[in-house]
Amino acid sequence: MTMPTTTPPSGKAALTGTPFADVTASATTLRRFLHGLPGVDTVGLEARAAALGTRSIKTTAKAYAIDLAISMIDLTTLEGADTAGKVRALGAKAVHPDPTDRTTPKTAAVCVYPDMVATAKEAVAGSGVKVASVATAFPAGRAALAVKLADVRDAVAAGADEIDMVIDRGAFLAGDFMKVYEEIVAVKEASGQARLKVIFETGELSTYDNIRRASWIGMLAGADFIKTSTGKVGVNATPANTLLMLEAVRDFRAQTGVQVGVKPAGGIRTSKDALKFLVLVNETAGADWLDNHWFRFGASSLLNDLLMQRQKLATGRYSGPDYVTVD
Repeated sequence: MTMPTTTPPSGKAALTGTPFADVTASATTLRRFLHGLPGVDTVGLEARAAALGTRSIKTTAKAYAIDLAISMIDLTTLEGADTAGKVRALGAKAVHPDPTDRTTPKTAAVCVYPDMVATAKEAVAGSGVKVASVATAFPAGRAALAVKLADVRDAVAAGADEIDMVIDRGAFLAGDFMKVYEEIVAVKEASGQARLKVIFETGELSTYDNIRRASWIGMLAGADFIKTSTGKVGVNATPANTLLMLEAVRDFRAQTGVQVGVKPAGGIRTSKDALKFLVLVNETAGADWLDNHWFRFGASSLLNDLLMQRQKLATGRYSGPDYVTVD
C-alpha cells in the first residue's frame, strides 16, 4: 500500500481562515460550539450501520478487500506480560504475515507499550511497517499531564512513528471540554513528527452525542486520527460508533480541507467484520479514506482470520487455525 509522502497540516494553524478559527478561543466558545452540533438520530444511525453491514462483497472484490484490510491493521499487543520475544515475533508477523506467500501485504503498524518501542523498531527495520505506541497513561489516562507528556516523549525518543493517546474521560464527562482539548494540543506538540491518534473510549462516553463532540474536540486539537477505543472495556468499536466518526471526519474535511483518519479498535476479529467496516468507510467518508494512511484497524486476532480467508480464496479450502501463528 503506497502512503502519501506528506501529511496535511492539522491543529490551530490549519484552521486559520475556516469557520472554526475562533471555536477554541475560550472554554465558553468551545462549549457553545460542541453543544450546537446537531443531535445524533440514534435509530437512524444504527439502522444505516446495520443496512451497510448487509452489503455483500464477492470474488475479486473480496480478495482485494481482504488484502486492503490486512494492510490497514495495527497489529497490537498491549499486555502486562509482553516480552521482548513476543514483540519481535509480532514484528516478524507484521512484515511477513504469511511466510509461505510473499504476496501477502504487510500490516500498517505494530502497536506496543512505550518500553517495547525500541524492540519493535528493530524487528520491523527497513520494512516500512510503522511502530505505534500507546501513551498518556494508557488505558485509563489517570495521570498528571506532566507524566503523560513524559510518556509520549519517551516513546518518541525510542523511535515511535505514531502515538495513540487516551483522552481524559473524567474531564470530558464533567463538561471540561477545554481541558480535554488542551491536553490533546500538548500531546500533539510532544509527539513531534509522530502521527497522533486520539482514543475516546467510546464505551465510556455513554451517548452518540458525546462521541460526536469528542470527535470534534480531537479534530480541532490537531489529531491525525480519531480512534474509538482502547480495547480494554466492555464496549469497543461498533459499526454505529465508527460510522458516526466517519461522518465527523468527512464533514470536517469538507469545511476545513484537513483530512483526519479513523481507527476502530477492539472487538473486530473476523474478515466478515473487517469487510463491513470497509463498506462503512467507502459509503460514508469515501474512497479517499480507503488507504492505510487514513484508516486502520486496531486488532490482535483479526489478522489470523484474514489470512485464513485469503488462503481459502486461493486454494478453495480452509487451512485451519494452525495455519497461522497464534497471538
